[in-house]
Amino acid sequence: MRITIFLLLTILASAGVYAACPDWTPQQAQQEVAALENQLARWDEAYWLRGENKVSDAVYDGMRQRLNAWQTCFALPAVNDAPLPLAAGRTYHPVAHTGVQKLKDAASLSQWMQGKTELWIQPKVDGVAVSLVYRKGELRQVISRGDGMQGEDWTAQARHIPAIPLQVTGELANSVLQGELFLRQEGHRQQRDGGINARAQVAGAMIRSTPSSVLNNLDLFIWAWPDGPKEMAMRLSTLAEGGFPLARAWSKPVHSVSEVARWREKWFSEPLPFVTDGVVIRESREPPGKSWRPGEGSWVVAWKYPPVKAVTEVKALRFATGRTGKISVVAQLEPVALDDKQVSKVSIGSLARLEKLDLAEGDQVEVSLAGQGIPRLDAVVWRPAQRTKPVPPTARFDMLSCLYATTACKEQFISRLVWLSGKPVLDLAGIGEATWHQLSEYHHFEHLFSWLTLSVDALKQTPGFSAQRAAQLWHQFNLTRQQPFQRWVKALGLPLPARAWQALADDKWHQLQARDEHSWQTLPGIGAERARQIVSYIHHPDVAALAQWLAQQRIDGFELP
Repeated sequence: MRITIFLLLTILASAGVYAACPDWTPQQAQQEVAALENQLARWDEAYWLRGENKVSDAVYDGMRQRLNAWQTCFALPAVNDAPLPLAAGRTYHPVAHTGVQKLKDAASLSQWMQGKTELWIQPKVDGVAVSLVYRKGELRQVISRGDGMQGEDWTAQARHIPAIPLQVTGELANSVLQGELFLRQEGHRQQRDGGINARAQVAGAMIRSTPSSVLNNLDLFIWAWPDGPKEMAMRLSTLAEGGFPLARAWSKPVHSVSEVARWREKWFSEPLPFVTDGVVIRESREPPGKSWRPGEGSWVVAWKYPPVKAVTEVKALRFATGRTGKISVVAQLEPVALDDKQVSKVSIGSLARLEKLDLAEGDQVEVSLAGQGIPRLDAVVWRPAQRTKPVPPTARFDMLSCLYATTACKEQFISRLVWLSGKPVLDLAGIGEATWHQLSEYHHFEHLFSWLTLSVDALKQTPGFSAQRAAQLWHQFNLTRQQPFQRWVKALGLPLPARAWQALADDKWHQLQARDEHSWQTLPGIGAERARQIVSYIHHPDVAALAQWLAQQRIDGFELP
């Protein structure tokens, strides 16, 4: 929950959440820290005064951690981390909220569990934490968590929430309860649906001066009863009988890390009535409520789900020229964990997208995993006052450039070699960018197919190549001579769509040369502009020279009629 995060920031920063401090002068550090403090204050104002989430919780939490790390790096004083509404009209909690220590993995959990008995697991419901105070059976106060010691008085709004009993009896009649106000869901699957901004709707409804219809859809998960019944089973039973049934329904005894992992995975993938962001593991027996302090709840921990989004810093911007001459941009990132991946770079795409994003080195960005686990840059969330934008390459390349090796053509030339070694083209398995760099530089390739004439002895001379590796490569190179004509034409880079390749019956180079633009347009997926490009490509002097060279090498289909 957003209002609890700042309790752990110092711990996180000192533990190396951000490994390296920025290379700033003291003056620049003060400038950047002040700018980020102001940005966080604006987000807090929107969230707490208007119930608006200007950024995701992942972004907010990440930037809070970033601020704390910078303050630590440059020994700058920390300002009041508490959001704006907490600065006035605070109400003390009868029992402090301790917060929950977050464990990073199963090994950390195993270490925490050592020597502990009577452990229980609960879903970590994603909502807004509150204290409920009952006196003589009546609901007297509902207090937002705030900084753990003091919060806002939400009693007036809480009285309009049907899920909160206004009267209780028995042991609950004079009690303090702590729990999570959440937006009720139907069939929410965390793995599929993720966070749905439900927390902001809860906060927005509670800070309004007049009752909102959203209050009817709120529910309450009680996760702590300070000084309640000693045994967890009795505590849960009494809560359920007193009008708080969720805790009993969603609390399970556990005895091992494997049991915890099973429940965690089950609740991550199965439908639940609330949004969650992990699981909480707690000891049945708790110390007296008078000893509770923010950040000191040693009897309870959380094991969160892998983040679907995270904030990290752009360390560098790199430009690469692809096989068709297009320049693409890759952002080198401060490594960040997403799901089970360590993400250290992300493709930005074209120069046009780079310009649209207004991206620079030092920017803080939000990244996530797209389909098949591919890292994706979702947004720039914060830009420092002083930014560095590298100058993109000035040379312009196209689909006909760099068929021959030159110094200026190095990147596109290597990209072409990587392309032709792919399975759909010449199928040179195990030969990647690094190998092509070695071969082309040491043997001074003249053009795209110079490798075809390398002997075993020549390959043995390549630095780092064993005799076995040289023989293997020579064998692979030699086998390409048996590849069908169309694959060699693909290796040349002819810009033909996939459907057109399937429909193309030509198996001789002179047949391709004989086609005019109209003839090419009879194939599927080829319009007037593409047909013009294909004719221009086939008759370009460099392409014609390479086709003639392949004919001299007796590659099938390239012989002259």
